[in-house]
Amino acid sequence: MVPNSRVEDHVSVHLDNKLTHLSHRHCECNIYRVYDRLRRQNEKAYEPEILAIGPYHHHKANIVMEEHKLWNLQQLLKRRNETSVDRYIVAMRDLQERARRCYADFVSLNEDEFVVMMLLDSCFIIELFRKFTITSMQDVHDPLFKMEWIHHIIWRDLLLFENQLPFFILVQMFEMTKIPDPRDNIIDLAMQYYSCTREYYYYSIWPSPEKISTPSSLVLPHDVKHVLDLAHLVTSHSFAKLLAERNYGKKKKRWEFIHCATELHEAGIRFKKANHSTPLLDIKFENGTLQIPQFTVEEKTECLFRNIIAHEQHLQDPNPKYVTDYLTFMFCLINSSKDVSLLHRNGIINNMLGDDDAICAMFTKASTCVFVSRDGFCYSEVFNDINEHCRRRRNIWTAKLRHNYFSSPWTIISFLGAVVLLLLTSTQTVFTMFPFFHKSFLS
Repeated sequence: MVPNSRVEDHVSVHLDNKLTHLSHRHCECNIYRVYDRLRRQNEKAYEPEILAIGPYHHHKANIVMEEHKLWNLQQLLKRRNETSVDRYIVAMRDLQERARRCYADFVSLNEDEFVVMMLLDSCFIIELFRKFTITSMQDVHDPLFKMEWIHHIIWRDLLLFENQLPFFILVQMFEMTKIPDPRDNIIDLAMQYYSCTREYYYYSIWPSPEKISTPSSLVLPHDVKHVLDLAHLVTSHSFAKLLAERNYGKKKKRWEFIHCATELHEAGIRFKKANHSTPLLDIKFENGTLQIPQFTVEEKTECLFRNIIAHEQHLQDPNPKYVTDYLTFMFCLINSSKDVSLLHRNGIINNMLGDDDAICAMFTKASTCVFVSRDGFCYSEVFNDINEHCRRRRNIWTAKLRHNYFSSPWTIISFLGAVVLLLLTSTQTVFTMFPFFHKSFLS
């Protein structure tokens, strides 16, 4: 036995072995699971309704939609006069290791199952996008194009945080099946599909097509992580450009949260709907007026908010979290149904739910998933300007006057009654004293 030698602890050996073989896979991840605290708040907001994409919800796949994925692949082969999927399977096998590294959580599918999933899901998405824009490709027997309502649900499912496929898989499938048509660009096709569904559910967040000048010139395919990331990039592009033009972030300032809409209104702040061409996220405060673009709230708004905020919180770039900050702004404004009513009267909120309390509850619940950066908050200057306005003595007096005497029709009537009574009393006093002064003057 060698003197002074010691037997290595088996725990040390085990841990050393783990550290030696530790991979850097987490650095390549861009598709995550929603953590439990958020999921418990509203589990349905993160679950697909009819369309499962990727491995996380593969076991919950809708049988009808899975059969339609197979039918879509069959139609693609017929259109291209191909008799086998062999070349597509080979391409997917070459990418499957890279694709697995994009998922932060364990993927239970084996290699063959994972490759088949990649092929069917990417084929479905690409063919869906193509057929919506290039209508001559639509098959008369395709059930998806006989049920217009279903596309709004499909687009909702395509924007779920967990329900994603790496975008390079879509690009690979797109390039392998490219057609001779100038419209056949994957970025433009994706946003065109969005434009066909936005008028029902998503025009509240995503910019309208007329506000997007050639999406393919704004976003390059290799910069996109997945479909939700593409929608986020296109949405935030115009606002990010405005912030850059205004030199946002050059000077870091301390800021404080603002009061709710009714309290700001009492302090003399006016609310105005911004022009139609203004990006949704572009909120301005000028000359005592808060200009906010119109925002539509409907049944799927909370779902959309939650998933894009989950995406923003996992982004590893230093850019501001645009939608997260927007939701924080709206949450500050909306503290009760009275705030919703005020914003609705001024054309800022388009209430598709029909219930002011429901909108208030939605913002209250959604705000619990928000983490705001103290240094990179998009609306820090707007908050500071609003708070400075409210701290001015004249505006404080105005706010108290509004709150105490003009908060309801009854207080207004009481105030006016008191004023009239005061005037009548003063008049009576003048007329009572007038003979005395008149007599003294004559004498």
